[in-house]
Amino acid sequence: MLSASSVETRVPAQPAKPASRDISDRVIAAALPTRLRPADLLRLTDEGAVDVLNGHYDHLLPSGGQWPTGNRWAVRLSSDDDVDVWLISWVPDQSTELHDHAGSLGALTVLSGALSEYRWTGAELRRRTLSAGDQASFPIGWVHDVMRAPDVPGGSDVSEPTLSVHAYSPPLTAMSYYEVADGQRLRRTRTKLTDMPEGDL
Repeated sequence: MLSASSVETRVPAQPAKPASRDISDRVIAAALPTRLRPADLLRLTDEGAVDVLNGHYDHLLPSGGQWPTGNRWAVRLSSDDDVDVWLISWVPDQSTELHDHAGSLGALTVLSGALSEYRWTGAELRRRTLSAGDQASFPIGWVHDVMRAPDVPGGSDVSEPTLSVHAYSPPLTAMSYYEVADGQRLRRTRTKLTDMPEGDL
């Protein structure tokens, strides 16, 4: 099992309340646009990563084992009405731009190399590095920019691919892009209909 760098917190069960409950007392999961939870997506990306490493998807990989060096590359590993699972290869100096996943939850597992993620906290961009074996999940409203980590061993060596498996539920249909305005707030710059992972490839 690959390691998880994000921890899911469970709220302890509360005693039954009278029928007139406040909306804040309702179960959040019932309002999600998917029956899958972040933990389900983390499991799917973990299983997908193991399958890639075990050669189950070799027939989908670039011919001759030559990973693209000019642009990110992606292939859909599986898809149904609930979830899309993708393998992505990352190249140096190319980011996804600040974006969200519209109405989809997301998760990833890093197979090799490392990724830098810059996420909007509501007040600033915060960076974290996700290395091989690390996982992360993305709730609705998560705004981030992702790129191949430049400051890790092999970070600039394009012959060694940085690979990650991503899952989105429901499958992606749109993404919005943002810029940080006045250093304190996000401004949406555009929204695109897409079924491609992590922006244009």
